[in-house]
Amino acid sequence: MTDSINIFPQPVFPAGQPSAKKPNNAPATGTNFDALLRDKMAPESIKFSRHATERMQSRGIAFNPHQLQRLESAIEQINVKGGRESLVMLDDTALVVSVKNETVVTVVSKEQLKNNVFTNIDSAVIA
Repeated sequence: MTDSINIFPQPVFPAGQPSAKKPNNAPATGTNFDALLRDKMAPESIKFSRHATERMQSRGIAFNPHQLQRLESAIEQINVKGGRESLVMLDDTALVVSVKNETVVTVVSKEQLKNNVFTNIDSAVIA
């Protein structure tokens, strides 16, 4: 019986570079892979455009975590159906949402809904 000998080739380095130097694990931006991976795997929350944020502030509109969860669920439903720009009715508030970007474009309260026309939408959902 013969014992086999395995030879593992050693890496070849250009002249003048130390062979024992370990690569730097963190990119130049200061973010390591683990943090980047966690950021990408974390569920993305809904974004609010500057216009929507201004409307919410001026009209005294705020959403609680349960309402935001319902809004996220509505956006997922619209996305499954192929909607791109949608009107979402959430309690007494109307929101125009860019489904592709998961961004609320504008927010209208119950008081401003009367005689209001929503254009450039392809779907609507009551959340």
